Amino acid sequence: MLKLIYYVPESHLEPTKLAIFAAGAGGIGNYEHCAWQVLGTGQFKPVKGANPFIGELDTLESVPEWRVETIVPENKAGDVARALKASHPYEEPAFEFIQTVEVHF
Repeated sequence: MLKLIYYVPESHLEPTKLAIFAAGAGGIGNYEHCAWQVLGTGQFKPVKGANPFIGELDTLESVPEWRVETIVPENKAGDVARALKASHPYEEPAFEFIQTVEVHF
């Protein structure tokens, strides 16, 4: 099992979650669409060659962004990553997968 963590502006919070859930993320036991999210501040500076959704070239930007965490089966990671990229407004969305350990009680 993997944990997906990604950052997204509020305008695309729900569309990205719906896309990754449709691709196989967010299932825990008998529950679907499971996620945890918190609002924070992202920072970036677009440079030559960038086509930013928010901000201007060569200007440091700080923007409100949501951090979203959810669970992804390993065999769905590719589909979920593609769904996230297709639904995310950023040219280079920040995301990561972390390997988790399953404990059965």
